[in-house]
Parts: sequence; C-alpha cells; structure tokens
Amino acid sequence: MNIALDLFWRHGFEGTSTAQLTAAMGIAPPSLYAAFGSKEALFREALAAYGERYGGFLNETMAAPGPTRVAVEQMLLRAARQFANAEHPLGCMVAAGELQASPASAALVVEVTGLRQAAQQAIRSRLEAARKAGELPASADTATLAAFLAMTIQGMAVQARDGARPAMLKRLAELAMQAWPDL
Repeated sequence: MNIALDLFWRHGFEGTSTAQLTAAMGIAPPSLYAAFGSKEALFREALAAYGERYGGFLNETMAAPGPTRVAVEQMLLRAARQFANAEHPLGCMVAAGELQASPASAALVVEVTGLRQAAQQAIRSRLEAARKAGELPASADTATLAAFLAMTIQGMAVQARDGARPAMLKRLAELAMQAWPDL
C-alpha cells in the first residue's frame, strides 16, 4: 500500500498509470486486479491510508479540549509541518487530489471533494461551538471563517508542493491567525 499511496500522492489518480503501479509494486497487472479489484479501488484504499496516517491532525486539533483559537492555530502549524515534511511527498493528497479529472473519474472527484468539504465542516462546527461558548463574537461568520481556514490549509499544501519550506508555511499559518475575530 505504501508504494501506491506514494505514487497517487505524487501524481494523482489519472497521473498514475496501472503500468507505473505494477512496476513499482513488483507485480503483474492481473495480480493488482486480483488484490484490489481495480485501480480506482486501490486509489480509494490509498486515500483511506493517507487519512489514517497523515490526515488526522485536522480532526485531532478540532476535537482537542481547550480554547478554539489555540486548536485552530495548532491545526495550521501542524499542517505546515506535515505538508513540508521531506519524509513523504509534499503537500496534501486530499487538498490537491482530483481537482480536475476526466468524466471517467467523476466519482473520485466527488469523493475527494467530499473529504475537503468534511474537513471544512469540522472546522466550522468547532467555530460554531466557540461562538456559542463566547470565544468568538456573536456576529462571527463561522461559515466564512471556516472556508478561509480551509482555503489556507489547501493553499499551504500547494505552496509545499511548489517548494515552500516549513518556516514559510509557519509564517503563513501565523498570518492567517491574524484574521481571528476579536471579541
């Protein structure tokens, strides 16, 4: 699974051929289909593995006890470290994954889009709870703030793919926190 995860993370679903997968995994195409059913099924398994190994920081920080502002800041700082970590492909498989694809891959586009939307909703839920608890002003637009934070994370993932170092991503996270509404 590690090899498929790495290839899909680097090249996306359509950018990774079955020939690349089988060559890198050291198996014949029939073995890939016998083990996973299809390239699409293997991509879904790789996406799930990505979520388990690398994507948990968002839900962990949004579920963490304590002030929401601290949780959001930690989410952004963890994204900065995660996305620029040279021990694996740069960026985020979900943030950059399947933004555009052929009609044949439309179902995967919908699934990956759903993952991005779920992340944004997790942020929004935490922000709404913070507003109710008095950590944010009653007038705070949690939908827009959640979209801004999701956009920041997605942008940091793209910046990492383009070569941004952890220090730059950390500065971007700090700059994004300046948008935090004052009470």
